[in-house]
Amino acid sequence: MDQFSGGILYLVAIFAIFYFFIIRPQSKRQKERQKMLDALKKGEDVVTIGGVHGKVMGFKNNEKVVVLKVNDSVNLDVDRTAISHFKGKGEESKAN
Repeated sequence: MDQFSGGILYLVAIFAIFYFFIIRPQSKRQKERQKMLDALKKGEDVVTIGGVHGKVMGFKNNEKVVVLKVNDSVNLDVDRTAISHFKGKGEESKAN
């Protein structure tokens, strides 16, 4: 019986390690990302997952699609989930 309870404690310890080092941080990152996507509004400078820099000009399809202005003549429609992050104030676009 003692060997059995030691094995269970070992499995519980492994699960706790996985939870605190893998599962919990990942769910925290997902919540932060969702909060960032929900806060997205017109006029924000953003960068997509593919590296495209643009300004949010509007939304389509119940705000699931974001219209990005890349330059004066190019607007792109991208999924809201394709937005990687907001462009920081010190970060400048290198496009001419």
